[in-house]
This record gives sequence, C-alpha cells and structure tokens, in this order.
Amino acid sequence: MGLDMYAYAAVKQGQYREFYSGATYVNNEPENPSVTQPRELAYWRKHPNLHGWMRQLWNRRGNEGSFNGDELELFREDLDNLEQDVLDNALPQTSGFFFGDDSAEYYRAQDLEFIKTARYELFMGMRVFYNSSW
Repeated sequence: MGLDMYAYAAVKQGQYREFYSGATYVNNEPENPSVTQPRELAYWRKHPNLHGWMRQLWNRRGNEGSFNGDELELFREDLDNLEQDVLDNALPQTSGFFFGDDSAEYYRAQDLEFIKTARYELFMGMRVFYNSSW
C-alpha cells in the first residue's frame, strides 16, 4: 500500500470511476478535443508534498474528510499557483503512514510537465482532475 496519485483530463466531473474501471479511450491524441473518456496526464507514487498541496486546495474549497479517493478539479489559476510553488520549492511538508518521504525534488520536472500538459488540456476544452488513493 502507498500513496498513488493521478491527474487526468475528462469532459465531465465524475469520470473517475470510468478511469479506474479500465475505460478505453475514444482517441488518446491530445490534439483531438472530442475525447469522451478520461485520459491520464500524470501518475505519482508517494509524492506527499504535492498531495499536501492538493489537500490544502481541497480544504480551501470547503471540503472536509480524509481526502482519499476524492476528485479535485484543477483550474488555470490552480495550475499557475502550483507552478509557482513547485518553482519556489514551496510545496507544504506533508506526511502520512503510507505517504513515503519528501520527493519534491525527484518529481520536480514531472510536476512542471504535468502543469504544461494540463494547461493545454484546459485550452482544448477538457477539464483536469486530481485524485489519490492511499
């Protein structure tokens, strides 16, 4: 067991279950905005500080609970703030039984690539979501 984290593009909220149930993609090309199934944009294994950042965003939106298996939609402003925090090494120190050690530096390039890809998906009319399981 451990902290598994996902970001995906979808056309509507709630496609998380389809993402996990082996959904097949209508077209996995990012240039095609007619994709109707979720498409994985990033996967992280035990990146606790990023998860902590996402949890803080989730809490600021008025949510409560364990933030385990909860879908969080990311908007352009969120991606801008995340990018700045990644560049400034300002992701919040986060720990948990299944979370592993600080891996912010290890995932730094992947985080920035995810942000770039997520912005493109938003531009193309998709919605971007984060979810995790631990």
